Amino acid sequence: MGNMKSSSGTKYSKYLQLRMAQEIKRRMLVMENGSVHEGTGFGSMNDAVCELVFNTSMVGYQEIVTDPSYTAQTVVMTYPLIGNYGITDEDNETRVPTMGGLVVREYCDMPSNFRYTKTLGEILEENGIPGLQGVDTRRIGRMIRNEGSQRALICDADTPVEEALERVRAYRLPTDSVSRVSCKKKWYARTPNPRYSVVAVDCGIKLNIVRKLNQFGCNVTVVPYDTPADTILSFKPDGLFLSNGPGDPEDVRPVIDLVRALRGRLPIFGICLGHQMIALACGARTFKMKFGHRGGNHPVRELATGKIEITSQNHSFAVDEGSLQGTGLILTHQNLLDGTAEGVACLPDKLFSVQYHPESAPGPQDSTYLFKRFIDLMEGEKKHA
Repeated sequence: MGNMKSSSGTKYSKYLQLRMAQEIKRRMLVMENGSVHEGTGFGSMNDAVCELVFNTSMVGYQEIVTDPSYTAQTVVMTYPLIGNYGITDEDNETRVPTMGGLVVREYCDMPSNFRYTKTLGEILEENGIPGLQGVDTRRIGRMIRNEGSQRALICDADTPVEEALERVRAYRLPTDSVSRVSCKKKWYARTPNPRYSVVAVDCGIKLNIVRKLNQFGCNVTVVPYDTPADTILSFKPDGLFLSNGPGDPEDVRPVIDLVRALRGRLPIFGICLGHQMIALACGARTFKMKFGHRGGNHPVRELATGKIEITSQNHSFAVDEGSLQGTGLILTHQNLLDGTAEGVACLPDKLFSVQYHPESAPGPQDSTYLFKRFIDLMEGEKKHA
């Protein structure tokens, strides 16, 4: 018995030594403005130079890490404790996370959650995503808020700062992020007793959007972002959904052209990047925001009812409200923090979109009614068919 205890204790001691060796790996974040933030690494020990953004959500780090919209972005979490409930595989928003990096104040490597299947550090390591802990994330968040989103590098702490800055300043934001995260061939998400058939254009679609459509009685066919209009019509869908995704909407010309081809021919609903592409297809403009909206408590007013929704958001670009005139689009929702456009619609063409995330993963449930609005449009078309 004594030998068994000794053997077990030796194994545990070696485990702790390994964990400590990993935890004391000194790493740093070097920002485009020249500031250096030193901490310790977790997850992958790869270097990563990306656009640096911040998110104010208190919960939902798993959905953030696995959201394809964060492709090639390093996210700073302003809430101080991250990782405390681990990762649960069935809650992922994509199968292969493509986030650039993650920066936190304090990382918890011992989750307390009966559902968890792995730690946050493990999912980062599996997917080559570096994490950095032990830095003042609220200070970094204030820098981004005051100076704007900027490029940054996560690397070993012994990297010469001038060398790191050269790598940061040489980095160019990618223009092909949607093609990277979109599916390569169509796939299906079926539901019992379906009432509607929806084609979802995958620009980096979150899986909870598909789940929501299923819950509302929709069979969903998910197709690559560059699927032609004729192919989509061959599925005989009741409606078309345009997903969220990463990057500048002006880089996603195939989807903009698709909306132009199908506008008025069937109901269309867009979320986030889908919202921006609908606006561009109709002749409006988009612009890059200073630091974007990322968090789970953004107040939005629906203009027709005056109702205020607390929303989940994640975007760098917005629709220019002043460019809507002459497009056939009307403003339907507005952000109460900065007045930016949060929703548009063209009722005669059965087309509407919102900038925020009504599927709420993570976030409040105030905006689920928008899926019902899509259902009502498809039901109306069925009655008039």
